[in-house]
Formats: sequence, structure tokens, C-alpha cells
Amino acid sequence: MRCLVIEDYLPLAQSISRGLREAGYAVDAAQDGEDGLWHAESTPYDVIILDLMLPKIDGLTILKRLRDAGKTAAVLILTARDGLPDRIAGLDLGADDYLVKPFAFDELLARIRAILRRKYHHRGTVLRIADLTVDTVGRTVKRGDTRVALSAREYALLEYLAMRRGQVVSRTEIWEHVYDFASEPSSNVIDVYIGYLRRKLDRPHAEPLIRTYRGQGYMLGEPL
Repeated sequence: MRCLVIEDYLPLAQSISRGLREAGYAVDAAQDGEDGLWHAESTPYDVIILDLMLPKIDGLTILKRLRDAGKTAAVLILTARDGLPDRIAGLDLGADDYLVKPFAFDELLARIRAILRRKYHHRGTVLRIADLTVDTVGRTVKRGDTRVALSAREYALLEYLAMRRGQVVSRTEIWEHVYDFASEPSSNVIDVYIGYLRRKLDRPHAEPLIRTYRGQGYMLGEPL
């Protein structure tokens, strides 16, 4: 999943970005409202972590512009402003959650996971597709009773397909939601990682779970 961190205090922005990457997220960052708005308008992020007190364009203005433009990325407001009017203003403008500084990073991760479950219409933290289970908290995968060891990038790809289970997911969508701007583009990198997942998830079993739709993309599980 891909996140955008819009935070002007560089040590905090770097700390959040590093922690999110270590947790398996693709992350872009901006340090002022103008740059942050450009990123948010040009890329379909899953979650935007948005400070309110930003130079050039403040956070509430960014949020309003995004919602007025029909942008549906989930927004978690992260700010030192803890007054009730600020929380109400942010939520009324379309924020999905609100976290006051200082905060525990584990709580930030938990709130992001909850936002993603709502965004992709899942209630539980464990995603199940046939005999495949994906634990989004522990970031572990099983096929039947067998634990499947995945690299961070393999897991990120599988989690996105699992969140979109039963839907055809295009290569463009995968690139936009699993990779960040720092990733080196490659014409076949997605096909390569799909191949890795097939060898680990499907090859040892009689029933394949990853389907290819030529010219369209990939699907995990049965069509909805």
C-alpha cells in the first residue's frame, strides 16, 4: 500500500517515513503544502498522513481541495492541534481519522490498518481467500496449514491483491499502490514478482489462486 506523508518538521517526517517503509508500505513525502498537494493530486495514494500547520498551503485547505476535486484517498490528520473545533473541522472536511502529536508509532500503524480495512471493505485483520490467509497485523501468510515466507515486496503485492480479491487489478494499479517514486521503473518487474508469488503460493498446490487476464491484469481468488 502506498502512503504520502505531508509534514514540515523534517525529523518527524523522516521518522514516520522510515517506520512506514520498515512496516512494508511504499512511501512518498512532502515538507510543505504546495508540494504535498501536487503529490496528492497526481497519485492515487491509499493513505495520506497530513499535518495541519504547513507552510505555503495549510492542511485543512489541502484536504478541502482534494475532496472538492473528488479525490478519495484516505486522510489521517496528524497534528499538534488537539482542540475539539480543529478535530471537527478536519472530520467535516472529509478526514478519515485524527491523531494528536505526540503519538505512539504503533498506534499510527494500527490506525492506518483500520483505515485500509474500511477503504477496501474488510472488517477483520486477517484476509481469507480459499485456503490462503493473510494476517495484515503480523504480516504473515499461510496456504492451508503451511507458512509461506515472502519478501517485503512480495508481501506488499500479495496484500494489495488480497485487499482487491475477486477483482481484476491492472499493472498500472499495482505500480501506483505498491511502489513509490524512489522505485526504479521496469517493464516487467510486476510480472517477475507475480511469478515469485505463483512459485510460492500456487505451484505446491492443486488449485491456483492467482489468475492472469491477458491485457488486463491479475486477480487473486474467484471473481466476485
